[in-house]
Amino acid sequence: MLMASAVRTRTHSPSSPPSGSVPHTPLGRDPATTLHHVRRLTGMELLEALPARRGNRGAREIPYRATALSWRLDWRDEDGSATHEAMLEAYLAEVADVGVERVDQTRLVLALDEGGAAEFRDRLHALMQEFAARAVDPSGSRQAVYVAFYPGG
Repeated sequence: MLMASAVRTRTHSPSSPPSGSVPHTPLGRDPATTLHHVRRLTGMELLEALPARRGNRGAREIPYRATALSWRLDWRDEDGSATHEAMLEAYLAEVADVGVERVDQTRLVLALDEGGAAEFRDRLHALMQEFAARAVDPSGSRQAVYVAFYPGG
């Protein structure tokens, strides 16, 4: 949901389903599941509701936009376990949606002292910050990046 809302606004309203089928939102989920996640993300201030509007059939729709708060948060100084879990769940859901075969992934285990580990994180963060600060290209395709540091084996 965050990735889908990062560049353009989205609503949780269902699209018109074919006759006899279950309605799905524009994100391919049933409306109740989508609304649950929208409310959870809004409560954590990762999504923001925009002014309500009228949909195709006159129904009230509330568009949502990603706040980019997930990029600005610093969870190192707090427990943040619920937020960390939500980020991991979002990543796994996005991978499931696009298919693991379309994920360009790599894994690296490093043996670094404290200074080297800090340098690695700082340089990677600076690179990600540089790209996050770029102006959005409306014709560009969205790219998602998930990074996790953890004790390696």
